[in-house]
Amino acid sequence: MENEPKSSESSSSNDNIKILGALLLGAAVGVGLGMLFAPDKGSETRKKIIKTGEDLKDDFAEKLNDFVEGVKDKFEEAKTKASDLKDKV
Repeated sequence: MENEPKSSESSSSNDNIKILGALLLGAAVGVGLGMLFAPDKGSETRKKIIKTGEDLKDDFAEKLNDFVEGVKDKFEEAKTKASDLKDKV
C-alpha cells in the first residue's frame, strides 16, 4: 500500500492548496512590507494597523451577530412548525 502511486486527483488538489497557501502568504507578506516601508512615520503606520484591526473586528462582530440572529429566526420557525405538527397529531 505504501508504494501505491497517489491518484492524480488527490495530487492535483494538494498542489492547488499549496499554490493558494503560497499566494495568501505572499499577499500577507506584501501588505506587511508595504506598511513597513511606506513613507509614513512609524506612529502613523501603527495607527493605520490598529484602525484596520478595529474595522475588521467590528465587521466580524456585525457578521457574527447577523448570523446568530438568522440562526435564532430559523430556530423559532422550526419550533413553531414543530408545535403546529404536534397540534395536528
